Amino acid sequence: MTKHPSIQSMASAGCIVEFLQGNEPQLAWVEQATGDKLHLFTLNKRESKLAASRILPWIGPRFEGAHNRESILEKLREHSRLREELAQGIDPLEIWELAQGEVTVSSPAWFAGLSFETPDVDRVAAMGRALLAVKTHFKFQPPNFEVYPAEVVERRLAEQAAARERELVVTAGQSFFHELWTGWASGRRKDAAKLAAQLDPAAAAKLKEMLKALLADQESPQWAPLWQQLRKGLPEHPQQPLILAQEWGLVPPHHNFLLDQAGYDPGDAWSEAFSGEIEAMRARIEAMRGEPDPARFLSVDSPTTRDIDDAFRVEPLPGGGWKVRMALARPTAAWNFESPLGQAVNDRATSLYLPEQTSHMLPEALGCGLLSLNAGQVSPALLLDWELDAQAAPQSFEPRLGWVRVEANLTYESVERGLESGQGDPDVAAAHQVAQALRAARIVRGAVILDRPEPKMSLCGPPEALRVELCRQEEHPKAQMTVSELMILANASIAAWAREREIPLLHRVQDVSIPHGYAGVWTSPVDMHRAVKQLSGATLEARPGRHASIAAEAYAPITSPLRRLSDLVNMAQVQHFLESGDPQHSREALAELLPRIAARLDAVGQVQRFRPRYWKLLFMQQNAREREFEAVVVEECGQLTALSLTELQMYVRVGREMLGGHAQPGQRFWVKLGKVDPLTNEFRVMSAREEEEKPDVGDWFPMDGKE
Repeated sequence: MTKHPSIQSMASAGCIVEFLQGNEPQLAWVEQATGDKLHLFTLNKRESKLAASRILPWIGPRFEGAHNRESILEKLREHSRLREELAQGIDPLEIWELAQGEVTVSSPAWFAGLSFETPDVDRVAAMGRALLAVKTHFKFQPPNFEVYPAEVVERRLAEQAAARERELVVTAGQSFFHELWTGWASGRRKDAAKLAAQLDPAAAAKLKEMLKALLADQESPQWAPLWQQLRKGLPEHPQQPLILAQEWGLVPPHHNFLLDQAGYDPGDAWSEAFSGEIEAMRARIEAMRGEPDPARFLSVDSPTTRDIDDAFRVEPLPGGGWKVRMALARPTAAWNFESPLGQAVNDRATSLYLPEQTSHMLPEALGCGLLSLNAGQVSPALLLDWELDAQAAPQSFEPRLGWVRVEANLTYESVERGLESGQGDPDVAAAHQVAQALRAARIVRGAVILDRPEPKMSLCGPPEALRVELCRQEEHPKAQMTVSELMILANASIAAWAREREIPLLHRVQDVSIPHGYAGVWTSPVDMHRAVKQLSGATLEARPGRHASIAAEAYAPITSPLRRLSDLVNMAQVQHFLESGDPQHSREALAELLPRIAARLDAVGQVQRFRPRYWKLLFMQQNAREREFEAVVVEECGQLTALSLTELQMYVRVGREMLGGHAQPGQRFWVKLGKVDPLTNEFRVMSAREEEEKPDVGDWFPMDGKE
């Protein structure tokens, strides 16, 4: 292509040139050129010095002779207007389309040739300006332009759109969030709906999406960078996204963000998506239903329990000892772990029992209906049969598959009354005798039993004015001990049975050495605190191992298959072995499944551990000004003293000087609370006064289990 005479090869005095400033081309007149240095007079009437290397690769035209400043400005204005008009007539995207497949890199003059015949310097400059404006399609690599391929253009267009959207969101969101936050912090809430109405709809939608995502994960790689920009100027607070979401009305007051973090859908609405699978399972259960075992089975639970997964019958033997029979709900009779419903249950991992709501692991139609051991209903079951001697030591044990019809679903309260009066069901009385013998034997073997009654919480009033009420749980020690000891017997027995046959199960393992003297039933805060310090948490493992505090050589949970994934998996392993002679999963396969199961149990388990604490803290916050809380010293820790708030079953440390410089374990105080923050999981003791009574040194049941 022939070069137009207006185009110069190098900048010299009298040339019109362009350079980039602030990413925009600037027009200038070369007054003097010395080596690599140019002395320029710009269109905005400024003199400047510039390296020749910074000049854009369209130089010219050049004017001979002397020119005054007015003449120079007139020529600069003339060429500036011309180049702007020419650039407006160029479609750079059309140029990109024409260049595709032809070149990957070329000069501005070559591109100008696609629109103009023998283009002069003004047309080359106009083309250069047009290409500089579309950085998504062209990259300026002086003195040429690189043509991006289609896939790069697509990616850069997406990035550009995202950047524009992010800028819009940040601009709108910073002010909006600041208004919401200052309203919350000052206690004078802003009209969030009115403020939100002023937002661009697209920006508002993005802000909502971001806040809801941050409730689940504040470190989200997708949202964290935008969040950091939006929260500039706001003070640090670990639950800031939650507070803003509540102030905006995106979530209700006291929203359980722990469920978001665990990815757990509360209630039963989640199961509606699996109605077809549920009905198909109902049909399979109906088709395979067998004759129920003739034994008279009874279940014992709290009156609110709907997912009943165990029942029993106990008969004294003529020569001493007992025949114990147990029925465990068997949801695995028609279960598919790999189906969509099975995968959803795998993710849920466990049922949640919270003050505000119960959420079942299984769909309620199954876990509380079809597969539950409801009285009068014929249900699939794993049947366990023992013969125990007078000390409750197993002489024989056999599991088998079958069907049961439970005669009655009893409550702890009714069973307790019967045991206290001696007028209760004979089977329940026999079961209590077995439980007493089982507990005594476990204590002899080194069991550590903590009798720690949790307070009962109820929530009253609308969400925006909710009050927490606390009362001591009604205790049914004999009834609850009866059930718990039978469940421990079942889990330990199935673990031992499976170990003998090399059937892989999931085991709870607590492989620690408990010092002599710690076995027994602990009831006082001091005793329990001292005992807990000797223990470590049990872990879920794909191998049998000792569970120290239960005093079992192996312990495989199987008694709650309607409520826990580990029990459901173990039930499937046992059922498959009884049906075919082989477990469903080998030990290696079970070990591969374990990390996922353990991770989900831990994630959802944190909701069960920490959500009740939130309500306790809210109760403390609501009552801190009006009352004191009873506390018991459990340990001195250097300059700090650990206290147990007995009513709430919570611990706190205070400075020794607050308690008079020295306090003994068991010493009681009344404490006044200062700051209580349920959102940050914090509370502080403001003052303490000693209770004038003898320190409680604890109640102790010795090693032989005799009271």
